[in-house]
Amino acid sequence: MKRHLISAAIIAVIMASGGCKEKTPKVLTQEVVFKKEGELSLKKSANDSTIARLNIEIADDIYQTQTGLMYRTSMKDNQAMLFVFEEETLRAFYMKNTLFALDLIFINSDKKVISISKNAQPLDYTPLRSEGVAQYVLEVNAGLSDKWTLETGDIVAW
Repeated sequence: MKRHLISAAIIAVIMASGGCKEKTPKVLTQEVVFKKEGELSLKKSANDSTIARLNIEIADDIYQTQTGLMYRTSMKDNQAMLFVFEEETLRAFYMKNTLFALDLIFINSDKKVISISKNAQPLDYTPLRSEGVAQYVLEVNAGLSDKWTLETGDIVAW
């Protein structure tokens, strides 16, 4: 009998404190904003003329390179994200949780453009692969590589 009273008291305390209610966790959301960490220039290989100057945000650790521009709603045309890797290898990116179209510019260790994946579509899981080994990847708004007439062999400086 004593056990039943103690059990009933414990259940009453839990019920009164809301311990048996399902609780929805609070999720804090904060807009991810561009953070300028450097400047970058794109130059034609034929005559070294500058075709674009960009403010860059740098992704150079595991978390940053895996997240990239995910969850952002847009980026200004004078902004870009530069992915920096320790070694040169074949690269593949996809657009998971990326909400706007991009051009991906694959760059080798000599800072020359080796390939461009144009107009990568939002939320697409299709791999976008470099056509050669790359140590860097520059993400810009879709259509800008055509506007700048950027080509394989052009030079990137930062």
